[in-house]
Amino acid sequence: MNEDFESVVFEREEGVAKIILNRPPLNIMNIAMMKEINAILESLQGDAESKVLIITGRGKAFSAGVDVAEHTADKVEEMISEFNRIFHLLGKLPIPSLAVVNGMALGGGCELAIACDMVIASEDAKIGQPEIKVGVFPPVAAVLLPRLVGKPRAMELLLTGEHIRAKEAAEIGLINKAVPPDELEDATEDFIKKLNSLSGIVIRLTKKAICQGLDLRFEDALSNAEDIYLNELMKTYDANEGLSAFLEKRKPVWKNR
Repeated sequence: MNEDFESVVFEREEGVAKIILNRPPLNIMNIAMMKEINAILESLQGDAESKVLIITGRGKAFSAGVDVAEHTADKVEEMISEFNRIFHLLGKLPIPSLAVVNGMALGGGCELAIACDMVIASEDAKIGQPEIKVGVFPPVAAVLLPRLVGKPRAMELLLTGEHIRAKEAAEIGLINKAVPPDELEDATEDFIKKLNSLSGIVIRLTKKAICQGLDLRFEDALSNAEDIYLNELMKTYDANEGLSAFLEKRKPVWKNR
């Protein structure tokens, strides 16, 4: 199923939901685009069919950031509210999210990419938070970056406003993988195939165990994961099917329930 909006394209097919930022040439995010992204993310909260959400950009950029013209006094409160809502909805999304970064991901575009659960990028992609150069700071990145790459590296990226290439971003753990530009599509397809070969319900419960444990002490996180395992996972058809298939030396037949 494909749905066209004004500023994004939304596609849903064979276990994959995809949001394509569609404001060429740089996919600058304005309030109207943010509202469309939020409407899609809201609809995906109860989607029982999709196994992964892909977020990418059409053209030569993932996104060069948020429209500076909407930082004015009469618009900034609405803009921040809609922008931050994206991250609240991404955080609650039951399926894993993958940003596929082609070209630059700067400012709000960088924040959108690194807020996804995983990131694959073209080696020539530019990734960074230049906000300090225009006299502001990026609230989302100020929270996310230290958690992803540690305080010293986050300080450097946020205080200098300099961008880095995707290869370096992968080396410091900011993204999962940097691939040659002509291999980005194939790398994305390979990843999608891996997820589509697995049980949707098990993917969701695995993400739940990981995300709920992030801010807990180890003992509490382990207890939480154990509870999900025993009281949710082991009550699914697919967990029992997977274990039976292994013992019977056959390929499992998932029902995603």
